[in-house]
Amino acid sequence: MPLESNARIVKELAARGYNAEREAVTLLANESDPAAAIDAAVDVAPDNALRITADHVRTIARDRSPDPTDVGNQSSAQNDSESARNDVSADQSPVEMEGSTTHTDRDGEPARSSHSGSEQPPEAVSSDSSLSASTSESSVSPNEPPAPPDKPPSSSESARELAQREISVGNDMTGRSTGTGEYADFVRTFRDRYERLSKLLRGRVNHRPADAIADMPGGSDAAMIGLVNDVRSTKSGHWLVELEDTTGTFPALIMKDKGLADVVDEILMDECLAVEGTLADDAGILFADSLHFPDVPRTHQTGAADRHVQAALISDVHVGSDEFMADAWSRFTDWLHTPEAEPVEYLLLAGDMVEGVGVYPDQDEELEIVDIYDQYEAFAEYLKEVPADTEIVMIPGNHDAVRLAEPQPGFNDEIRSIMDVHDAQIVSNPATVTVEGVDVLMYHGVSLDEVIAELPEAKASYDEPHKAMYQLLKKRHVAPQFGGHTRVAPEERDYLVIDNVPDVFHTGHVHKLGWGKYHNVLAVNSGCWQAQTDFQKSVNIDPDAGYAPILDLDTLDMTVRKFT
Repeated sequence: MPLESNARIVKELAARGYNAEREAVTLLANESDPAAAIDAAVDVAPDNALRITADHVRTIARDRSPDPTDVGNQSSAQNDSESARNDVSADQSPVEMEGSTTHTDRDGEPARSSHSGSEQPPEAVSSDSSLSASTSESSVSPNEPPAPPDKPPSSSESARELAQREISVGNDMTGRSTGTGEYADFVRTFRDRYERLSKLLRGRVNHRPADAIADMPGGSDAAMIGLVNDVRSTKSGHWLVELEDTTGTFPALIMKDKGLADVVDEILMDECLAVEGTLADDAGILFADSLHFPDVPRTHQTGAADRHVQAALISDVHVGSDEFMADAWSRFTDWLHTPEAEPVEYLLLAGDMVEGVGVYPDQDEELEIVDIYDQYEAFAEYLKEVPADTEIVMIPGNHDAVRLAEPQPGFNDEIRSIMDVHDAQIVSNPATVTVEGVDVLMYHGVSLDEVIAELPEAKASYDEPHKAMYQLLKKRHVAPQFGGHTRVAPEERDYLVIDNVPDVFHTGHVHKLGWGKYHNVLAVNSGCWQAQTDFQKSVNIDPDAGYAPILDLDTLDMTVRKFT
């Protein structure tokens, strides 16, 4: 096998049923005969091993070490090793040239990176010109020779890094579903939603229950917190909002000359809202002076890792589709094995690992793999290309083999057993993953369709999916509207409420790349790994495919790399 790239090493190992540590791949790539080294490493590994480690490679290297008195052998080995290193460096260059690097600045907008004081040509990654990525053609000057790969970390260094890793999961409802779909279950869900979200608003308004407001005299100042039961326009151009709490309903009239129109057009059915105003003379209606959403505090303080470590945020791989971009995926996993990607120790995947079956009309005509279990088998093979020491967390999406209603529990045991090539954590959608002190809210993002359909384009669009995510943060709920495209499963607890403010909000689903900061929360929609399908053409979706946002967990700066 010619030494072409780390990806070839990884694929050869995956074909034999193994994944591998980054250091092991680097050592194998530097062997004078990588094919023979791979065979030897597989022979050395125990029968029950699932991954090739650096120690396995070092063992075969020691077994094949030349006699120290044989100067000719030493010289030949040294030349072969040097040639291998040069080949690896040359092969990594195209990956670096395709790396699109963009960092968020202090205001949350991406800031272009530069080299030698000159600005690189921009490459658009979304329709908003403020969200553009600057393409770095190389990390070194074109007049200088490429730097050799960094020295692989020693075993003691690797052990220290592993010891520093810390990851925990909150709000995982897998195995905790209690709903039966009966009316009483829905009542419990919405009651829980009201109780938890109203607590966030009670410190801002002096609220009264609906039945108490109904007994107040006309002309009194009043405030109410409730779920939006109805929103409609009057003939005069005003808006009538009906709020419901645990005691009843009460109407609020928002006058068009109050300057609240910009807020009214953000209201969704079933979300929690506070209204302040004055009761009419007959006390039958509340004239609104102000509206309040639960919202994220502007003073939110983010967490941070105490070392330089990174997480790759991806979603919507869609293995099994005719349009799955296998080459781009391999370039991504190849890059993960390079010294440049050493800090990437976590992979957070926000749903739709496979294309699924019967998700949309005539989908079978666009499938490369028609059996859902075979799709997961293929995904597991692609997952083997990821470095074996990477911590992986996955949530399901609407194309995955779980219930469509949200919250979605993690996969069943049969699907989990197929994807056991990594010790991946498979949790529910949504879930909060705390990675070395950074809280990442992972949600696949089906409700973004609803938000984009209901709100003005300036506030939510497919070209700027992060702005739709801002609305979910403002409402402190990932799927506030019930009864539309987003299916909701009734549970004793509303797992879709955003109780604790995350540091990072990561979604997928819409196949568009977008990011920005809202009240210090980094909102990221990570695009996809599927080229445009015929169905997407029919609904005018032009996907952003082959991108990998790379998050610095110590600074919450982000780099977007392109692998297409």
